[in-house]
Order: sequence, then structure tokens, then C-alpha cells
Amino acid sequence: MASLKGSRQQGSRQRGIALHLVLIVGLLLSVFPFYWAVIMSTHSSTEIFSYPPKLLPGSHFAENVRNLFDNIDFFGSMGNSLLVAGSVTVLVLFFDSLAAFVFAKFEFPGRRTLFALMMAIFMVPAQMAAIPQFVIMAKIGWIGSMTALVVPAAANAFGIFWMRQYMKGAIHDELLDASRIDGAGFLRQYWHVALPVVRPGLAFLGIFTFMGQWNDYAWPLIALTNPDNVTLQVALSQLNGTHGTTDYGMVMTGALLALVPLLIVFAVGARQIVADLGKGAIR
Repeated sequence: MASLKGSRQQGSRQRGIALHLVLIVGLLLSVFPFYWAVIMSTHSSTEIFSYPPKLLPGSHFAENVRNLFDNIDFFGSMGNSLLVAGSVTVLVLFFDSLAAFVFAKFEFPGRRTLFALMMAIFMVPAQMAAIPQFVIMAKIGWIGSMTALVVPAAANAFGIFWMRQYMKGAIHDELLDASRIDGAGFLRQYWHVALPVVRPGLAFLGIFTFMGQWNDYAWPLIALTNPDNVTLQVALSQLNGTHGTTDYGMVMTGALLALVPLLIVFAVGARQIVADLGKGAIR
């Protein structure tokens, strides 16, 4: 009996070791592209294309940074991206969570029809809406301004769908019934009952929205005709030279510095998700 128990423990230990090895390999594969970007940003273009490839940091990072700042208005375009991504994220969190609260917890005529229509819109590729969206923005007079980036993205079908599914399981009807007995209206139920419960879902939606807006390239390239209002991704695309003259060390340095705000937002959002889930488990 003791030998059987020992063999089971040994088998469980071996499976645990194998699982940890698989996770470590997966972690290394996931981190390597970021590591490679850091390495390339410290080398010149000639060193990047040398053989064998260099796996250790070089000495050209400061030079690449200077060339980057000389070629584009890096901080100006980063400020534009922060303004657009931050504004869109705040608006999406408000409008999507508000619409999702209605879809998830209130009965009204045509609810299922409206939700089905929204899901049909969700399945339409965004590229198909570029031309009609450009025409509308041009008629309004917003082409060339960052308003053309913020207002059309202020709400989206994915965020409403995600928050609706989250609210259906997280917000119990008893909480809403108790708040109604206490005299809470719709907005008070939304602000004081619904939002505190669904903060992990809001954190995920905020991270997802900010990253999507920060990395968006096609629509800002079309809509921002004013060179002073270009976002960071459009500005970085201007670093690509012609006839093989691209300084890849400078390009990779720009791409690396552009990752810094994303890492900060992800770290803050992930901490919020873990903290709120932990509080929920304790309760």
C-alpha cells in the first residue's frame, strides 16, 4: 500500500515537472520577440543583418534614439495617440457598459431584435465601413482632426456583447430588487450597484480598447490629413525609407518605445483585474 502511494506521488511529481517545463518553454517563446526587439534597437542596420545574428545588446541605442527624434515628432505623435486612445477608452467603458446593463438586466420591447442587429453589425469587417465612414466625416467637416478618430469609436458591438455576458452572471437580480426597494433609479443602480461588481470586466475591456486604438494604423492614416495630428503608428510608418534606405535600428527603437505605454496600461489593468477578483473571492 505504501509503495502504491509512493508511486502515485512520484507520478504526480513527474507530471508537475513536465507541466512546468512546458510552461517555461511557452514563456520563453512568448518573451523572445520582445527580447529580439530590444536587441535590434541597440544595433545599427548593418549589424542587424550580419551573420551570425547578434543575440547580445549593442552600443547604438543612444544613436538610434537621436535619429528617431530627428526624423519624427515622437512625443507629439505619442501625445496624439494617448489623447485618442484614452478618450476612446473612457467613452467605450461608459457607453458599452451602460448599453450592456440595459440588455442584460431589463426587459423592453424589441430587446432581442436590437441585440441580434448589433451582433450582425459586429460580424461586419471594419474595413468595409472605411469608405462610408470617411464620406460621413468629410460631410461633417471632421476630416483632419482627431475628432474623426474618437467619435466613431466611442461605442462598439464587441464591448456591449462582452459586458452583457459578464453582467448577466455577475449582477444578481436580488441586488437590483433591493436597490429598487431603497428607491434607487436607473442611473443609481448602474453607478452604485452594477459598476462596482463588474470592474474586472471593465478592466479587461479598457485594456483591449486602449491597445486596439493605440495600434490602429489604417483609419488614422486615412482620416488625419493634418501632419500635426498624426498618431504614433502613422508617424513610425514614415521612418520606412525607399530603395532599401530604411534604418532598421531606428525603426525598431521607435517600435520599442511605442510599447512602453501599452506595458503600463496592461500592468495597471491586470493588477485591477486580479485585485477585484481577489476581493470577490473573499466576499
